[in-house]
This record gives sequence, C-alpha cells and structure tokens, in this order.
Amino acid sequence: MKRLGINIDHVATVRNARGSKHPDPLNIAKYVIGCGAHSITIHLREDRRHINDLDVVKICKNKNITTNLEISLNDEILKIALKNKPNFICIVPEKRNEVTTEGGLNLSKNFKKIKNTIAKFKKQKIRTSLFIDPNIKDVEIAKDLNTDCIELHTGKISELVKNKKNYAQELTKIKKCCKIAKKNNLEVHAGHGLDYKTTAILSKLKEIEEFNIGHFIIGESIVHGLKKTIKKFKEISKK
Repeated sequence: MKRLGINIDHVATVRNARGSKHPDPLNIAKYVIGCGAHSITIHLREDRRHINDLDVVKICKNKNITTNLEISLNDEILKIALKNKPNFICIVPEKRNEVTTEGGLNLSKNFKKIKNTIAKFKKQKIRTSLFIDPNIKDVEIAKDLNTDCIELHTGKISELVKNKKNYAQELTKIKKCCKIAKKNNLEVHAGHGLDYKTTAILSKLKEIEEFNIGHFIIGESIVHGLKKTIKKFKEISKK
C-alpha cells in the first residue's frame, strides 16, 4: 500500500480567518494520524498565510506525529526547519503572490544552494524530498543533488482528469520519471491537486510510494468527515 500524507495547511487557514485558536492544527494532526494517515504535511510559507512558527514547534515536538515540513530555500525558514527537526523535509518553490505552489523547483538555477541544504538535513538524519515537475532532466539532476526522494508535481494531470480531457501524454511523462527515479535509487512521491480519480490512476504505478494530499481531503471532509475521506484514499491506494 502507498503511504498517505495529509496536508493540513487549510486547517490553519480556517483558524486564521477568525484570528482565533480554533481549529488547532496540532489536534487535527493527532486526529489524522489516528485515522490511519502515515504522516502529516505542513508548509511554513514565508508570509505565514496558514501554518505559523508555533504550529511547527508544537507539531514537530510531538513524536507520535510523523511530520513532513514543506519549505522554500529562504534562509530564515531553513533555520527554523533545522531547529525543529521534522521527520521529513520537502523543498518547494515559493512565490509571494501565488495562491498555491504553481510548479516544481528550478533545480539548475538553485543547484548549489539545494545541494548544500540537502547535506545539512542529511547530517541531521532528516529525509529530504525535492518537489519537481515530471520531466526526466529534473529527475537526473535530483540524483546529482543527492536527495533521498522526489515528489512529482501532479497538478497538470489532476486538472486534465477533472476536466475530462486526455491525460495520456502527462501520464506517460510521469511513468518515465518514475522508472528513471527508481533506477537511480530515488524514492518517488506524488502530490498537488490530487482527488479520488487521479489518485486511483496514479496508484497503478508501482514506483510511487507516497501520496501527499491536502486541499481535496480538507474540502471533502466538510461533508463526509476526515475519517471517512482518509479511509477512502487508503482503499484507493491499495489497488
């Protein structure tokens, strides 16, 4: 079965809408793990639009929660990550005006800084993943960067599936990236825009070991609840 990581950023979005303490991301993180998720993902953005510094401290401190912290290459954010020592790190690109992450990292442009950053996390025994677009060149660069994992940006295929358009070409790209990654001993993850249908399609790729899903799960749980939604995703990922 594929591992399932749940992104709880939008729990913090709801809390911040009222400037209050409810709902508490820590409590939701505990509940999500209790529902059978393998890990939780939180993204500490530079503008702190949802998850904040205290959330990171509290969640990373709880050893019953396997935490995947998404971060940019911002020096301040890197220091916070090293100080709090999450189980996993996923390095992602970040633009101030974007609604959500729009694409993968530019590995060539940021090669030296990414490599140095990965080395620091490895020294702390933190598993590191790079969020990349599904193209062969970036998979090969990721190997040279000595990362542990890659997370393939699934936003494009997800949109094609949702809009009932032909996604065969995008799926072929993802398949090729998966095969090359495994050949180079890179663990493969997938995330962004995933819903039931796209997850079911990608679950057939044996190379993918982990899905990280957030927005759809939080939205679906408004009607069906977190427990049922997580259970359904786990059933899909078994196939």
